[in-house]
Amino acid sequence: MAAQPDVISLDLVSHSSLHTERLGERLGRSARPNDVFALWGELGAGKTVLARGIAAGLGIDPTEISSPTFIIQREHRGGRMSMFHIDLYRLEGADLTSTGWEESLEAGGVTVIEWPDRAGEALPDDRVDVRLEQIADTKRRVVVAATGRRSAPIVEELRNSVAGA
Repeated sequence: MAAQPDVISLDLVSHSSLHTERLGERLGRSARPNDVFALWGELGAGKTVLARGIAAGLGIDPTEISSPTFIIQREHRGGRMSMFHIDLYRLEGADLTSTGWEESLEAGGVTVIEWPDRAGEALPDDRVDVRLEQIADTKRRVVVAATGRRSAPIVEELRNSVAGA
């Protein structure tokens, strides 16, 4: 995949689920209404752990966050804005269009999508892609990339906060 000149990315290593959650918390603190986080990775890579962190950064109780696999979408309130947690793992093609998940993208909250590859062309062009890859038992490679101008400040803020840590 060729990098676009205006794409900002950050390549990190998380040493524990707590570290992954804290990374998500930093992303959540930077989020604005209608921001989209696409979480990529295999089963067990840490997508839901990162989603818990994003929720915490929004002021939502992270213990309320679990994988919405069987429900497809959950709306979490109680923070500075809602978080729509979407899991597209079990959906493909026609099933996807009947869920109404796209409505969350402009509902004024933050949308966190697990298994975003299932969305195909419906995935927003401007989003924060977070790719998680298990490299050891508790260690994860985490690549955070902005895919457009709107999402770039979130990744830039994360870069600055990590550099200052």
